[in-house]
Amino acid sequence: MKILVINAGSSSLKYQLIDMQNETVLAKGNCDRIGTSGVINHKAKGQSYKKEINMPTHVEAFNVLSDALTSGELKVIDSMKEISAVGHRVVHGGDVFKKSTLITDEVIEKISELSALAPLHNPAAVLGINACRELLGKDVPQVAVFDTSFHSTLPDYAYMYAIPYEYYEKYGVRKYGFHGTSHRYVSHRCAELLGKDLKDVKIVTCHLGNGCSISAVKNGQCVDTSMGFTPVDGFMMGTRCGSMDPSVLTFIGEHENMSYQELENMCNKKSGLLGVSGLSNDSRDVCDAADEGNKRCLLATTMQEYQILKYVGSYIAAMGGTDAIVFTGGLGENNPRIRKNICNTLSFLGITCDEKVNEARGEEVRISTEDSKVAVYVIPTDEEMVIARDTLAIISK
Repeated sequence: MKILVINAGSSSLKYQLIDMQNETVLAKGNCDRIGTSGVINHKAKGQSYKKEINMPTHVEAFNVLSDALTSGELKVIDSMKEISAVGHRVVHGGDVFKKSTLITDEVIEKISELSALAPLHNPAAVLGINACRELLGKDVPQVAVFDTSFHSTLPDYAYMYAIPYEYYEKYGVRKYGFHGTSHRYVSHRCAELLGKDLKDVKIVTCHLGNGCSISAVKNGQCVDTSMGFTPVDGFMMGTRCGSMDPSVLTFIGEHENMSYQELENMCNKKSGLLGVSGLSNDSRDVCDAADEGNKRCLLATTMQEYQILKYVGSYIAAMGGTDAIVFTGGLGENNPRIRKNICNTLSFLGITCDEKVNEARGEEVRISTEDSKVAVYVIPTDEEMVIARDTLAIISK
């Protein structure tokens, strides 16, 4: 059985075709710059190509990926009829969707209604769903897998904000959390590596990339997570500021005569590593500059490590201990420096970093020594596989 996994953005359409018989990725790629110039990056059979092609809408983009899968030297199927189902990444399920769901007209409508909570993501997901429907037909089942669903197990005292309760009742203002599909994958994989049932372990999962979040997973359920009502909450990221005194915004807004939209743009796109360093949102660039003596870059990296430590420590305390800590995401999987510094600071927990093993990049490894009381792993995330597995499980019913 072949399942197509789609991750639609406002101007992009990422895809993977997975053969679920042996969970093999047959092809993957990205249709980018939809609505403007248009370009596809396609990978299959150990090769790849990049081609500029006009894609005015997501429908044309889906046609382009269809051609990539079924024609040319890198084709992997003879017809799109070989695809049994499509799984879609949907960022926000709100309080409505607490697990992956078979897509119907009603589901599409509810995803659209939740667009106010994820204005950049949910409308794009609907575009992707409708494009698939138009070209594959309604008979091919589609499944929505929500980033927020893994965090639906948060207790009310963890997800509520200490503001007038009426805003939760009227507008659903609460912590939702994001990166849930990634946290779910690595926590399950970590339990396997520990040789234990997920329901019997406590794990802190650190998804570190341009966007970052940390989750506390206790006995198989997420009990807290750093991102909140939006992905800007938590600790500093590539361009996001993370948590701070909200009066900072009113103060800056008054003195700089900035609108709500301008302040939101500052928090999401001009802050974090970029805002502090003044150089880049890419941790590689910032770390290199810090090593060369750039004081603001050193400050930025130190701030981020410190904030990560605070979240890891607080979640260990909230769970009453932990069996493991996991690093994942582009930064978590490829930055030995930040992993080593965090492990060394947490040595009081009985963690010893194996510095030689820790030099690995993008590999699944245990970077703590065997005699460490808390295991520390690097586990490359695989959100697409989670989506494909959920899709298979749902259509099999």
